[in-house]
Amino acid sequence: MTHPAPLAPPPPPTEAVGPLMRSLAVLRELAAAGGRRAVGDLVRDTGLARSTVDRVLSTLDRLGYLRTEGRDAVLAPRLLELGNAYLAASELPDRLGPLADRLADELDESVSLAVPDGDGVRFVHQATRRRAMSLAFRIGDLLPAERGAPGALFADRWTARDWERWRSRRAADPTDARFPAVPPRGDGRPAGVDPGTDFEDRVAAARTAGWSLDDELIEPGLVAVAVPVRDPSGRTVCALSAVSHTSRLSAQELRDAVLPRLRETVAAMEYALSAPATAEQDAGDPPGPAPAAWMQASKQELGPEFVESMARGLITLTAFGTGRADLTLTAVAEATGLARATARRALITLEHLGYIATDGKLFRPTPKVLELGFAHLSGLTLPAIAQPHLAALVERVHDSASMAILSGDDIQYVARVPTVRIMSVNITLGTRFPAYPTSMGRVLLAGLSPEERSARLALTDLEPLTRHTVTDPERLGALLEQVRDEGYALVDQELEEGLRSIAVPVHDRTGRVVAAVNVSTHAGRCTADEARESLLPALREAAADIEADLRIAGRYARIPAH
Repeated sequence: MTHPAPLAPPPPPTEAVGPLMRSLAVLRELAAAGGRRAVGDLVRDTGLARSTVDRVLSTLDRLGYLRTEGRDAVLAPRLLELGNAYLAASELPDRLGPLADRLADELDESVSLAVPDGDGVRFVHQATRRRAMSLAFRIGDLLPAERGAPGALFADRWTARDWERWRSRRAADPTDARFPAVPPRGDGRPAGVDPGTDFEDRVAAARTAGWSLDDELIEPGLVAVAVPVRDPSGRTVCALSAVSHTSRLSAQELRDAVLPRLRETVAAMEYALSAPATAEQDAGDPPGPAPAAWMQASKQELGPEFVESMARGLITLTAFGTGRADLTLTAVAEATGLARATARRALITLEHLGYIATDGKLFRPTPKVLELGFAHLSGLTLPAIAQPHLAALVERVHDSASMAILSGDDIQYVARVPTVRIMSVNITLGTRFPAYPTSMGRVLLAGLSPEERSARLALTDLEPLTRHTVTDPERLGALLEQVRDEGYALVDQELEEGLRSIAVPVHDRTGRVVAAVNVSTHAGRCTADEARESLLPALREAAADIEADLRIAGRYARIPAH
């Protein structure tokens, strides 16, 4: 049997911005490698010159999209702002996500929202149930259309050219290596079993039934049912899926159990899509400095190591982060501060690469934007986000820095960067201390509502751990009020003789205190006032940097505390 040759991509238009194309090639390789890759490997993977890769990495570092650690380039949380722009423009997570979450709670099964992306299916929202065997896909993960329930719903609108492209891809990628989120094709299945052989029949069946079934298409044991969600024009914009495991339900049992509720939720979703956007849905991340002016300043500072045309093109994608579904060229230029001609070239390049779609007048980002590291970065935990900022803090102040969360009446260490001293504080991850005599504990207690704080203190046994420990409830309550007002806590030898620490809160994008970071030092090295003067500014800057990353990362992803 002769397989069709892979379809060659069209050549880039004459107005395409070469540096922008090269930067996106580097980002794609980093994302495909799981967010980390040696610089030498990036040179080999992309086929670019070492000097070109170095300039790309320098520019991306300046943008905050990656950092370098030794010989490696590592994707940074701020890169998520590109995917956030697509998700905000699509409005699907904002409008439909709460309905999907409610359905997952009612069914006690994982629920997903997925959109078509070429001949694949990409997740844009996940409401998962935590079980030993549960859904492990992330927002931004890409699946082959034939290996899942949503794909049969989307392929119903494919053209002959789309089907030709699908067959070409399957022939060129017989193991589905292009889709790292799924097991290799044929893994765990009887020889010769291929989910793609009956895909056209499943598409026809889904067209007739109005729903699609995944009977262990992704991997053995995983089953799902999907129903299309249409916009007011009747166009299928996404699919709502309920996912389970054969240890709980067979595919047919899952269909019988969830299909009525799926249809009810889809009706509510379609009504939500027909409603005018609210101010809350339109709200995005707080604006930073004007992009055009900031890029000019970066160029002056870094010289040839900052490729301004590359930065302009990437910043163009963020213009869509306001939640507006599509923008005119003029609106993109105004949002970025770029000249119309510059914005136009960037949009032409992004359209050629598949990151932007246009009808000639209006532009909108496509789900392909999520391939730029969104799946990996959206899976980061709070400690992983904090770690590089704690390392920078330690390098600056030359004392150990830590992050902790509140766990019952204790604090629990979830991130830590020690310093190298003859006399240092030796604490490991997972260590727990009572909250009341620690700087991070006081910051976390001060972040609670007055009612919850009072209730906790009333049940806490305030033992004197040293001769300095505050054990009077009234005095401790006053100290916590002071911490709340001043935004930091300094605790001097209350946990252990000779140990002094200062802590500040870390807030999520809603303003809630979710963690604390501190610097610990030996009391003999400086006075409390000297510690406050020398450590507090750097500590607050580190917390602000963590909050900035957390604000971007937490817009559509759920960030675990550890």
